Amino acid sequence: MRFAVYQVSRKGGREKNEDRMGYCYTRDAGLFALADGMGGHPEGEVAAQLALQTLAAVFQREARPSLRDPMRTLHDAIIAAHHQLLRYATERALVDTPRTTVVACVLQGHSAYWAHCGDSRLYMVRGDKLIARTRDHSYSELQDTLSQVVPMGERYNRNVLFTCLGSPGKPVVDTAGPLLMQAGDRILLCSDGLWGQVSDAVITEHLTQRPISDAVPELVEQALRLGGARSDNVTGIAVEWEGAEDGDSSGGISTMSLGDQVFASTIQASMAGEPADELDEAEIERSIREINEAIRKSSQKR
Repeated sequence: MRFAVYQVSRKGGREKNEDRMGYCYTRDAGLFALADGMGGHPEGEVAAQLALQTLAAVFQREARPSLRDPMRTLHDAIIAAHHQLLRYATERALVDTPRTTVVACVLQGHSAYWAHCGDSRLYMVRGDKLIARTRDHSYSELQDTLSQVVPMGERYNRNVLFTCLGSPGKPVVDTAGPLLMQAGDRILLCSDGLWGQVSDAVITEHLTQRPISDAVPELVEQALRLGGARSDNVTGIAVEWEGAEDGDSSGGISTMSLGDQVFASTIQASMAGEPADELDEAEIERSIREINEAIRKSSQKR
């Protein structure tokens, strides 16, 4: 398969960046994921990182080189990440458990599958239209849905979620797919720091009218400008599907030459047994720049 990908994460007006994103792939499948560590709870950046590491580990174990059941794998990986957070808190005798939202997408064959918990979103556009978006696990979104059936009273704050990873109860995980992909389809995963400031219409417009290497950073910068000095962390990772391998396709990332057991990943290796120090922001941003630069150079060779 062949795809192009671009990712950006900015700290905004917060003391630290608690968002994490990344992707990994084999010859026949790709996993793209984003997690947003939750404020008001300890070590949000660790929660987000552990969630992504768990998803990557499950994907690496199951994709040999394709997944038997992508929907089941996504669901089970997110539940496994939840248990990892509970275990992390127990081992360190934390009074409260680190918590995070998560959204993840698998591309395999000609299809897309995705799952999420919380309010990190997935957008999918085709041509000039938004054809799919995840529904937040927030009381405000639930209220919007129910208000079409029965009158609702006082409005809820959109930031109040009824589920996430690391919470005392079992998390709610919504899954979708398979959705048949077409060449040129674009998928954006983003934290609420982005969609909370930029409307669905603007996100769709940017994704449909610009290359993802322009659309993603511009959306992030726009969210930061609108958020002002108190802006939340803003993170987005977009992938453009270029389809299965054929003689005419070029540019982006090609997986055709990978062996059955080869696994590539931008997600940091497991922190198991390591100190829970804050991940170095400069190192993360440097890695992102290097990945994006490699993609640009690959695209210029078309």
